[in-house]
Order: sequence, then C-alpha cells, then structure tokens
Amino acid sequence: MAPPGRRPYAAAMPAVRALFALLLLLDTPSTDGFAYAPNFITKIIEQSTGVTPVGLLDVGGKSDDDAPADATEEAPAALQGPITTRFPPEPNGYLHLGHAKAVSFNFAVARAFAAGEGRCHMRLDDTNPSKEEEEYVQSILEDVRWIQRGIAPFTGGEALEKEEDDVGPWYGNVRKTSDYFQLIYDAAVALIESGEAFVDKLSAEEMREYRGTLTEPGKESPHRARPVEENLALFEKMRAGEFEDGTYVLRAKIDMASPNLNMRDPVLYRIKHESHQATGDEWCIYPMYDFSHPIADAVEGITHSLCTLEFEDHRPLYDWVAERILKAGLVECQPRQIEFSRLNLKYTVLSKRKLIKLVEESHVNGWDDPRMPTLSGIRRRGFPPAALRLFCERVGISKSDSNIDFGVLEDCAREVLDEGSPRAFAILDPLKVTITNWSGSTLEDFEVPRHPKREELGDRTVPFGKTVYIERGDFFDLEGPEGEANGGKAPRGFKRLLPGGKVRLKYAYVISCDEVVRDETTNEPVELKCTVYPETRAGVTPEGEARVKGIIQWVEATSGARCQVMQYDRLFKAEEPGKESDDFTSDINTDSLKVIENVVVEPSVAMDALGMMARIRSAADSPGSDKLYHSDLTYQFERSGYFALDASSTPDSLVFNRVVTLRDTWAGDSNNKKAKQPKQQQQKQQQKKGGGGQAPVLEDARRVALRAATILEAGPHPEADSLILCKLDCGDTNEAGEPEEPRTVVAGLAGKIPFKELVNRKVVCITNLKPAKMRGIESTAMLLAASDGKEGEDETVQLLDVPESVANGELLSFEDMEMGEPDAMLKSKGALKVWDRVKSKLRVNGDGEATYQDEGAVRKILTSAGPAKVVSLTDCVIG
Repeated sequence: MAPPGRRPYAAAMPAVRALFALLLLLDTPSTDGFAYAPNFITKIIEQSTGVTPVGLLDVGGKSDDDAPADATEEAPAALQGPITTRFPPEPNGYLHLGHAKAVSFNFAVARAFAAGEGRCHMRLDDTNPSKEEEEYVQSILEDVRWIQRGIAPFTGGEALEKEEDDVGPWYGNVRKTSDYFQLIYDAAVALIESGEAFVDKLSAEEMREYRGTLTEPGKESPHRARPVEENLALFEKMRAGEFEDGTYVLRAKIDMASPNLNMRDPVLYRIKHESHQATGDEWCIYPMYDFSHPIADAVEGITHSLCTLEFEDHRPLYDWVAERILKAGLVECQPRQIEFSRLNLKYTVLSKRKLIKLVEESHVNGWDDPRMPTLSGIRRRGFPPAALRLFCERVGISKSDSNIDFGVLEDCAREVLDEGSPRAFAILDPLKVTITNWSGSTLEDFEVPRHPKREELGDRTVPFGKTVYIERGDFFDLEGPEGEANGGKAPRGFKRLLPGGKVRLKYAYVISCDEVVRDETTNEPVELKCTVYPETRAGVTPEGEARVKGIIQWVEATSGARCQVMQYDRLFKAEEPGKESDDFTSDINTDSLKVIENVVVEPSVAMDALGMMARIRSAADSPGSDKLYHSDLTYQFERSGYFALDASSTPDSLVFNRVVTLRDTWAGDSNNKKAKQPKQQQQKQQQKKGGGGQAPVLEDARRVALRAATILEAGPHPEADSLILCKLDCGDTNEAGEPEEPRTVVAGLAGKIPFKELVNRKVVCITNLKPAKMRGIESTAMLLAASDGKEGEDETVQLLDVPESVANGELLSFEDMEMGEPDAMLKSKGALKVWDRVKSKLRVNGDGEATYQDEGAVRKILTSAGPAKVVSLTDCVIG
C-alpha cells in the first residue's frame, strides 16, 4: 500500500517554533498574583491603614477570618511608611513547601495593597554562622525567584544598581540581618545603658535551672544586679574577642516571674568565634533571632511582620525590643508581628531534622530528589511555580492548624499542567506492531495539535510507518497467559485491541490484529502483525461500516526516541508518617520510584528536549527570575500522566519525571483499602486478574456518570420562584438489588419547560456529583439540558432525551471511547474540575444530537438504543 500525501519528514522547525511559544508563556510577567480569600490579616491591614486591598477572591462577604476579637486593634507607630512585608529565612538549609506558603503570602499581601505602596523585602536572617553556608544563600534566592516567576517584580528600592545576586521579584536589594550587626550591637548597648540588659556568667545548664517551669517562676541570676558600667565593659570585651565561647552572654532584664517563659530574661547575644559566610571574622559575638528580628524589621520599615503560629509566644518579646529601640531613637518605626497557621501536609514531612535524616540515610537521592518536599525537589519533579502559588491560595490563611491532603497540591499541579502542557504520545511499555500491507520504509506525516485548547502552541508532526509501538496494556492476549487467567475472555469493558479485532490508532488509521508472535519461553506476545485500512485515515469511518470504538496511542518505530521515565509517587504511604510506629522512615512508600527503561516517545518530544537543553546552556549564566530549568519542559503523555524533563538529561540520554498522574490514584473513602493503595499495587492486582500491562488512566469523560432516568414528578420549589423540584428514577438499587427511593433534583428551569412536559419523560442526568442544598432542599442529581444562549424569557431550554426503550440507570457512553468507569462521587476540588472540563466540551450538533467535543474529535453521547437528542435546538451548548 502506498501512503497518501507523503511529504518529506521535516518537523524540526515547527517544533522549534512551538518550543519558543511555550517558553514565551513562561517569560511573560503577570500582574495577577493574589487570589487569596479575604482573611484576618488583610482585614487588620485594611482597618489599620485605610487602604483597600485589590484582587481578593469574591466569597460573598465571607472570609477566612478566625482571628481573636482583639486582632484588629491598631499597634502604636506600626503604620509609618509604605505597607511593607518581608520573607526572612535563615540560610541554614533548603526551602520546602512550608516556606512556599510564607513566600507566596508575604509577596501577595504586598501586591494586594499596591495603593499603599505595597512592597515585599527579601532578607536572609544570617545570625548563626555555625549552620549557615553560601550554598544555602544561593539556593534560597533561586527558590524565591522561581516560585514568584511569572509575576511582575516589585520596582523601585535602592538607588544603586542591583548586583547579580540582588536581581529578583523582591523590592530593592537582597537584605541580610548581618547588614545591621553594628546597629543591633548599638541597640544592645542602649539596653545596657538603660538598665534593661546585663552580662551574665551562668552556664547554659544553670540558666535552665534558674528559668523555672510553666507552673513555677524562675530565679534571678546573681549577676542581674551588675552595675551598668561593668556590664558595658564586659560586653565590649565580648565584642573584642577576649572571652571563650560560652563564658558570657548578654541577657535582657525583663521578668523572671512572667508566665511567658520567653520573657524570663532571654539571651540577646552569645559568643561564637566562628567565621561568618558574609562578614568573615569581623564579629565574634552574634545576636539571637528574637533580638535581631524586630530590629531588622524596624530598620527596613516593615509595617507587618507576618510569621507562623510558633512565634506567637515570642510576640511580647518582639514588641518589647521594638518599643525600646524606637524610644532610643535607633529606628523610626515600630513594626507589628501577626501570626498565621503553618502548613502541614499529609503523606510528607516538613521537619528539617527529618529531611536531613532522609538525605543522610540515603532514603532519597539528595535534597533535590523529586520525591522530597524541598522546593528544589518539587521544581526538579516538574511542579510549575504557578501550581504552588495556586495551592497556597487554596489552602488560605487562618489561625487554625490543619493537616492538608497532599492531593490538594497534586490537583493544583494537574490544573496548571493541563492548561500549559503540550500533549504527546509516549509508550511506556512498548509492544511492536508490524503493518504487513505498508510499503517498505516510507513514512507518512500527520499534523496534529500540540494542545487541544492552545492554538498558539501550533501543531506537531507525528510520523506513521510500517512499524509502530503501542502500549502492551492496550492489547489483551486472549490466547496467552493473561487470557488463560481470565477464562479466555477479555476484561469487562475492554475495547482496545484483541487478536482478530480492530482498534483505531489515534489521528491515523484503523488496524486489525492478524497474528501474534510470541516469546518461545514465556508465551508472551513480542510482536503483532496487523493490517491497516487506508480508507479510515484521520478518523474516517467508511459508509456502511461499524465505527471502531477503541482508540489508542502509538509511536512510529524508526523516528521515535528512546528515553527513561522516573515514575514517582508519594514518598510516604501513611497520612502522618511515624504516628503509629514513632519511626517515620518505617512509613516510606517502597513504590515511590519506579524506573522505566526504553520508553518510546514521538520525535517532537526529543526535538523539544534538545531545544530546551540548548537554550539552557546558552543562558547558563543568566541571573534573576528568568532562569530556565529542564523541568520547564512538561508534557501530558496521553493516558499516562504529566511528565517533565529531568535535569540529568543529556542529548544522548533523555530522562522524564512523572509529575502527577492524570487523576488522583490515592483518593477514596478511608474504609476502602483498595482506594488507599498506591497505583503500582493496584496495577499488580489488576495484572493478577488478567489485565496485562500498565493500567490506563481514565479520561475525564469516563469519570462522569451520565445515566438515563425518568422524571416521576415535577413541580415548583416551595422557596424559590426560579427553581423547580423533580423526583427521578435513576435506576438506583440497594445491595439486595431492590429499587431505592427516587432521587430529588432541584433545577433552575422554572418557566422554561411546562411541568406536564416533564413528567414521565426519559432524560439524561448526572448521578455522581456531590449533593448540594438549593434553598433548603438537597439535590442529589443534575438534569442535562441544552440552551440557545439567549437571556431571560427569550431563552429556549430543552432537556436531553433518550429513547423510551433505554432502562433507567443505564450508563451512557461516548462514541469511540471505552465504557466509563465513573467515580463513586466527584466531591474533591480536583474531581469537581473534571465535571467542569467535561461540561465545557458538551454541545448539540447540527442534527440535534448531544456530543462531547474533545481534542478535535466530535463524539456522540450514546445509549444502547441510539444517541441522546434534543427536540429542536441545534449547534448550541449543553449545561
């Protein structure tokens, strides 16, 4: 057979153009970086400054406000100058997801109060040379640049031009607490001179003994009454390096009987003869965080010092220091500290101690292991920064501790990646297919969209030829081991390739399987010999022939590229690692990484990867927020998940990381043990039951339960003129097979369809959406209807009808797709997005038939007796 319309294979230029279009999206700054719900902090700032925030979510007058009653009282002198926040990490480790919340919120608050000259500073709290390194400094700055990428940076700041390290989304230069060491020292001297600080010689153990307990007051140090002049002299000698570490400390003189242990004469300075990564050997005494923090905030003009709840008990000391340095004339304003809850995530750990243990005991491969919750690990895996910001916005801000499901982060990644990631074919478990009636080595090109909803990304060229690879799981071997295990029958609902059967290669042709070549030892299939039907090119079904329902992906053998796939899953199998055993490492998920060799990807993927690596090499020394990463190149490998190019890739060896699956494989009721298993374990069980190969991920449309139903009753809603109330027989039965009570449906159809035309009508409804109360009555299903798009009384609405012969409860299907496997209920935020995506693709065609239009294909919504239809509307939306 000679292929029609063959042109020379030349996909390089379209691929390059598409790659640059994708990268342009990454480089384009956005001003929309704040989508938090109103919360107690935004309320405090608004009420105390009179500045109205912009860009907050409209939540109908509600907010995340759970602050105490006095939370909105204004602090003295807190509001001088522009509204200013800051992100002040200590450079003693790598940032993790908990820091992502702090970064996102501090920057977002400043942008929300642009009318108050909102700005956010970047400051490194480098007061402990024992644990700080330049490596951590650079990694922190890189992480903050990355997580804020795509949002317009703050402008202005210092008149000096920014050095390379200072370039970033923050306001002005990168600041360091060490920049203020002299000022902090002067503040300590001022406290000594005012009689509010003293040099103490108690050892650390003695200070613990003198400190007291939560129920007993502490004892004053015998050195507390030391004269001011002696304290000044000793402190100067400490500064001059005349004493060894631990000999003396400087303590505040506050109240040893205070119920707050932090106010019992806290240490302000200690001796450390260690070289500092920024100041070298200039200092041998270093301030404590609780002392330096309010001073650094004040000197920078920070108006609102936002921090997590563990610092709530430290706030009285923060205010004590801030008030005294203001009174001493060392600063011009007093900042205000406000606390919010820290981020806690299920299925992970954020403790620095535990993260260090994971690395040092080789449970992971370094700090940037894609399973780690570090920002460098999350970035390498392929999570987009926009997904992290979206996650932080959805988690919200409150004073209540909560343990967020890791699935919320994964859903945010899916949402962002779905919008921005090109589609591509990748065969993870290849099975060779030889087209016996294809002539020689000739190739035919198919031009297909890179993204079904992003025309600006252009098309990609997918070659087709005599030999292609398909997923092993897309062929069920009736005569092999898996067939024998399943009684010689295909699994229920299997509509892909069988011996002697047909399947459509997506975008290309229908093929039939004529012969199975087997491994002599295992009897497993190693090659399929098939026939191609040229008249079926590009989705065509010849007149008089039945439409082939199964559609699978494929890659042409000679042009496809081999690569390695790192299939990552959650690092821990328990929601709270270590809760039951006290050893968090015992809950490590041994299936968190599966390395898959010899994956075959279509040639456009390899070309994009080479282009990305070339651009990264050419911009290796590029400073600031526009740095490119391998993981910026992401794909939806169709039916497999979202994947990103790994940093270990070379032109000769491509590696892709799985970012997330197409759907949540961990979701499910807590009593459903199968639903709680990692995906790999479920696949192993499925293979034992005869479902060979890798279990395919369900398309959105197959997760929605569209069923036939009969309207039994219809009438007005007792509390709302615009709503109607219906009773539907949706074919529901109990465990004994007995009919259950009809479902109640509340619909906004008042005045649109006469009640007498509704009763006994056979219609389409959705039965697995989360029940919702509508004006006091719970609706447990949803009617599907078409609309001509007009407004008010001029609008025409028609229900989707199904043939009378169709049984109530029958699950409807989509043309050329396998039968659905609906979720029990679409109730999570991510699952509800599934319905939103499906709904956006439902339309009535020119023949009045209900269709699902996705990725260029128009699929009828089918019952066992024909398509679902409307009475008279055509070419209109369904909702």
